[in-house]
Amino acid sequence: MRCSSVNKLFAIATLVAKLRHDPRPLYKLPPYISVLLVLVGAIWLLLLPLNEYSRETYISENALLPGQVHTYFAGSEQNIFRAYRQELDTVKDLDYSFISEKLQSVFRESGLKVATQNYEYQSSGNVYAGQNVYSVIHAPRGDGTEAMVLIASWKTVDGELNLHGVALALTLARYFKRWSLWSKDIIFLITPDSKSGAQAWVDAYHDMHPPSVQPLPLKSGALQGAIAFEHPQNHRFESLHILYDGVNGQLPNLDLFNTAIAVARGQMGIPVDLQHVWNHDNKYQKRLQTMLKGMIRQGLGHAAGVHSSFIPYHIDAITFQTIGSGWEDEMALGRSIEGVVRSINNLLEHFHQSFFFYLLMHTKRFVSIGTYLPSAMLIAGNFTIMAIGLWLKSGRRTPNAPLETHLTPLDSKSGEEKQNATTIAIDGVNRAVERHLSLPLALVLGLHFLGAVPLFTFNSLPHNLLSYAAYIFAVANIAIPLVISVVVVHFLRPTTQQFILAKSFSLVLLGLFLSALATLNFSLSLLLGLVCTPLTFIGYMESSSTQMGRSKVQPQTEAERDARALLLIKTALGILLLYFLSPTALLLGICTVYNIPVELVLSEAAFGWNVWGMWTQVASTHIPEIFCWYWAASVIDHLARGSQPVQRQRPSSISIEYWMLED
Repeated sequence: MRCSSVNKLFAIATLVAKLRHDPRPLYKLPPYISVLLVLVGAIWLLLLPLNEYSRETYISENALLPGQVHTYFAGSEQNIFRAYRQELDTVKDLDYSFISEKLQSVFRESGLKVATQNYEYQSSGNVYAGQNVYSVIHAPRGDGTEAMVLIASWKTVDGELNLHGVALALTLARYFKRWSLWSKDIIFLITPDSKSGAQAWVDAYHDMHPPSVQPLPLKSGALQGAIAFEHPQNHRFESLHILYDGVNGQLPNLDLFNTAIAVARGQMGIPVDLQHVWNHDNKYQKRLQTMLKGMIRQGLGHAAGVHSSFIPYHIDAITFQTIGSGWEDEMALGRSIEGVVRSINNLLEHFHQSFFFYLLMHTKRFVSIGTYLPSAMLIAGNFTIMAIGLWLKSGRRTPNAPLETHLTPLDSKSGEEKQNATTIAIDGVNRAVERHLSLPLALVLGLHFLGAVPLFTFNSLPHNLLSYAAYIFAVANIAIPLVISVVVVHFLRPTTQQFILAKSFSLVLLGLFLSALATLNFSLSLLLGLVCTPLTFIGYMESSSTQMGRSKVQPQTEAERDARALLLIKTALGILLLYFLSPTALLLGICTVYNIPVELVLSEAAFGWNVWGMWTQVASTHIPEIFCWYWAASVIDHLARGSQPVQRQRPSSISIEYWMLED
């Protein structure tokens, strides 16, 4: 037994010694490890909808007591609702100033304090202006330090007239005013649209509004939750659709969502759907579809509804949408809202018990961050593994030195040759080579900052020029890397080692960014990681003619010409692959497939940046262009070197000298 252990230790020591003397076998491992990490990460994601990896939802905060109270919103309140709807019918076709006056008069008749707020935003040459109307019910049993918000926008997310939703808000305001059980103030907010109105109001509520937004003349306490509702149909509805995604992929506390499900589905018996997945059977396919749709929405970072503006301020919010044609009426929606509001009213402190990071795949099933996060981390880790492998490779001299590496004793060179050479000391035993870091670092950082150009351009241009700018940048994605490559190769003259270091730095930054991003927006990190995975395996192109070290006077053989042609074909395919992975190419391709106007998508993205504070664009403006430059520059470098005379000389154990290209 003891001899066996000694033999194993001796074998391990022998293997380590061999690898220390010749570590080339280690250089072959990183690509295989990277492929393994990507495959495991993708499989991990596909396993999440299974019962073994997901779990049923539950209420963590016992004080909520969802569905434990009897709701009284019915009977005569339906007549009040119909009266308010008829009053709104008389002004719905008039200017919004008349609508605002009507809303204010109704709130005042109900005995509520009323205030208005004017605002104006500008984005992509468009002006978003309007007037918010809101009223406050002061809690008889409270001290005004906490409040809840009920929101009904005049226009829904889809641009439909939310006439029944606004009428329901007016009815609920009159109904809640008569109750004395409230421990928190209740604010009723009517916004002219679902994009800018709520953002202006919540910004002003926290004194974070721009000069073009009027401050609020009437405020209450800290906001504990917000419920928005949309009911544009003129008929009864079939089910409720809950929107819960916030800006930049932020999510409300899971307890609020579970409370809404417990009240609407458990107490009221109303079917509830998520992520526009209808007839959910709680099987694997529907679970996966719901989860992936939620990840795409979260990854885009776009506001899903009027509630999304509240979540960045740590105000948990959701939106109820009525869907289909069935037998549920506005009273059922009103009772659902009443039940959720009374549950929030029971809270003794802010939502904090349950999860803020989760993936929903059914109204009663979810995956927490501890279960799904490894998939994004594994995919991000493949970039780091390759970066480490390239870093090790750049610091070692292989027995077959590259073309630009001339192995010549120092004392055998003339003074002029010594001035044109970069001398790098090496260790004769370990073949360690000194790394030149300044040029790769400058190139990588410079190209990263170059991504600010399209970011600023798309967020500043007027909307009628955005589509032209998209096509211009699509062409520039091909031209700019080639131009930069020619300039870098012929003026800075990087060595093979510096090309490898440039890719190593790019990959390590990509892995670092995606790992950090996964903790903020898991879906965006995972989607970017999958899109950028091919960049891991784009390597430095070696020219066969370069490796042969032929003289300038020797004619090219047929084998050399074939190798050169094959190199050009590989180059073209590689650059095309990188081009199709660029943000502008993906944008144009998706818009073409789904028949979406490019101008509309870019206008919405600019609005998100200028108004919502959406930073999704920052994460995807420059990564593929860096690798496109790397690919093109490496090929141009080798093609240039293939036309230069190269002579191999006797290796030296003292130094390796990297020669620059001859003029």
